[in-house]
Amino acid sequence: MFSYLSPEQRVPSDHPLRAIRHVTETILQRLSKKFSRMYSRIGRPSIPPEKLLRALLLQILYTVRSERMLMEQLNYNLLFRWFVGLNMDEPVWDVTVFTKNRERLLKADVAEKFFRLVVAEAERLDLMSDEHFTVDGTLLEACASLKSFKKKEGEPEPTVDDPGNPTVNFHGEKRSNATHESTTDPEARLAKKGTGKEAKMSYSGHVLMENRNGLVAGVEVTPATGTAEREAALEMMEAIPGDQRVTVGGDKAYDTKDFVEQARKMNVTPHVAQNNTRRKSAIDGRTTRHAGYTISQQKRKRVEEIFGWMKTVGGMRKLRHRGEQLVGWMFTLAAAAYNLVRIRNLAAAGAGGNV
Repeated sequence: MFSYLSPEQRVPSDHPLRAIRHVTETILQRLSKKFSRMYSRIGRPSIPPEKLLRALLLQILYTVRSERMLMEQLNYNLLFRWFVGLNMDEPVWDVTVFTKNRERLLKADVAEKFFRLVVAEAERLDLMSDEHFTVDGTLLEACASLKSFKKKEGEPEPTVDDPGNPTVNFHGEKRSNATHESTTDPEARLAKKGTGKEAKMSYSGHVLMENRNGLVAGVEVTPATGTAEREAALEMMEAIPGDQRVTVGGDKAYDTKDFVEQARKMNVTPHVAQNNTRRKSAIDGRTTRHAGYTISQQKRKRVEEIFGWMKTVGGMRKLRHRGEQLVGWMFTLAAAAYNLVRIRNLAAAGAGGNV
């Protein structure tokens, strides 16, 4: 059976992926020299880094649960083949080969470079503010169960009733990150979002959002500690380009004396929500009397849209990878995918500098 139609002809001209693929191709061209150094000229043929990165973007955009399912989709899904750049008769990669090649992208820190180029493209289109931002953090449930959270000191293990899934009774036992760690993912930490919430093995994901169109301007993944949000926020704020004064909004968790003082030393006006429940707020009338403070408090709520998309669509609600480096890599790529979707939507709506 012969076909004279290419995958390009089968994808509708108004399909949403076309705009995303166009922006992605522009960015990948800027990374071509780096990819050339990564691609080996000897040995067996490897997966081109451009195709591998496109495949990972599809996994995020279409919420594909695993790389094995992604390879299955690439085998018969014409839309996926077109986006990645596979012809109709090209064989799909073995999932083990795909995973090993992904490790090369991880070592080259491609996700961070790709994310920065996506941000640069949004700036070129005049879609981002360069003076008004918001910071926030969220817990990312690690790929580790509470059963794996065991004492660091070696103690004799109790007799297991089921080697594959043993019964563990830790009720009444005092457990903390100081004395326990996960045997599955030692870098994950036991944490909970608030009082009365269930504690889970987690990482902390942080986002710096620009306030004009709600695009992601910076990302960070850290261990889930009590001070992780403020420490990551200061790092992302320090990376804001330029030396002009900027405003950064935030919730009550950022209303501490140390955070406000350090922010002001960076030429940042902290527009954080006042926390008057237990102590005196570090933000006074010098900041709250301005109309910009009220606007920042309204705009900062949009950061929850980013976390909502990354968790429901981008697969960040329950992590599939282990280790802070790999989790950070995937979180950064998910943020880049979110920006690509926002750029497509804003371009379709004719948004620009007047938004």
